[in-house]
Amino acid sequence: MSSYAPSATRSRPGFSLLFVVYLVVGGIVAATHHYWSHIHSLKAIGSGLLATVLWPLILIGINLHIH
Repeated sequence: MSSYAPSATRSRPGFSLLFVVYLVVGGIVAATHHYWSHIHSLKAIGSGLLATVLWPLILIGINLHIH
Protein backbone atom coordinates (compact mmCIF):
# COMPACT_ATOMS: atom_id res chain seq x y z
CA MET A 1 0.00 0.00 0.00
CA SER A 2 1.50 3.27 -1.03
CA SER A 3 0.34 6.52 0.45
CA TYR A 4 -0.31 9.61 -1.58
CA ALA A 5 1.54 12.83 -0.94
CA PRO A 6 -0.53 15.79 0.14
CA SER A 7 -1.52 18.04 -2.70
CA ALA A 8 0.66 21.08 -3.31
CA THR A 9 -2.25 23.37 -4.11
CA ARG A 10 -4.01 25.34 -1.44
CA SER A 11 -7.66 26.03 -1.33
CA ARG A 12 -8.16 29.69 -2.09
CA PRO A 13 -10.71 31.83 -0.35
CA GLY A 14 -13.34 33.06 -2.72
CA PHE A 15 -16.80 34.46 -2.93
CA SER A 16 -19.67 32.06 -2.76
CA LEU A 17 -22.39 32.23 -5.36
CA LEU A 18 -24.90 33.09 -2.65
CA PHE A 19 -22.83 36.14 -1.60
CA VAL A 20 -22.58 37.35 -5.20
CA VAL A 21 -26.35 36.97 -5.67
CA TYR A 22 -26.91 38.86 -2.39
CA LEU A 23 -24.79 41.79 -3.63
CA VAL A 24 -26.47 41.81 -7.05
CA VAL A 25 -29.91 41.93 -5.45
CA GLY A 26 -28.63 44.65 -3.11
CA GLY A 27 -27.41 46.70 -6.06
CA ILE A 28 -30.76 46.38 -7.79
CA VAL A 29 -32.72 47.33 -4.67
CA ALA A 30 -30.41 50.29 -3.99
CA ALA A 31 -30.71 51.48 -7.59
CA THR A 32 -34.50 51.27 -7.59
CA HIS A 33 -34.57 53.36 -4.40
CA HIS A 34 -32.30 56.00 -6.01
CA TYR A 35 -29.20 55.43 -3.88
CA TRP A 36 -26.99 55.26 -6.99
CA SER A 37 -28.62 58.07 -8.99
CA HIS A 38 -26.63 61.14 -7.86
CA ILE A 39 -23.10 60.11 -6.99
CA HIS A 40 -21.26 63.43 -6.61
CA SER A 41 -19.73 63.16 -3.14
CA LEU A 42 -18.24 60.64 -0.74
CA LYS A 43 -21.45 60.73 1.31
CA ALA A 44 -23.45 59.63 -1.73
CA ILE A 45 -20.99 56.82 -2.45
CA GLY A 46 -21.15 55.73 1.20
CA SER A 47 -24.94 55.76 1.09
CA GLY A 48 -24.90 53.64 -2.06
CA LEU A 49 -22.50 51.12 -0.57
CA LEU A 50 -24.48 50.92 2.67
CA ALA A 51 -27.72 50.47 0.75
CA THR A 52 -26.19 47.72 -1.38
CA VAL A 53 -24.91 45.75 1.62
CA LEU A 54 -27.83 46.42 3.97
CA TRP A 55 -30.62 46.22 1.38
CA PRO A 56 -33.07 44.26 3.58
CA LEU A 57 -33.30 47.35 5.79
CA ILE A 58 -34.42 49.41 2.81
CA LEU A 59 -37.26 46.99 2.17
CA ILE A 60 -38.62 47.47 5.68
CA GLY A 61 -38.52 51.25 5.30
CA ILE A 62 -35.25 52.39 6.90
CA ASN A 63 -33.57 55.35 5.19
CA LEU A 64 -29.85 54.77 4.66
CA HIS A 65 -28.98 58.13 3.09
CA ILE A 66 -26.02 59.75 4.86
CA HIS A 67 -26.67 63.43 5.52
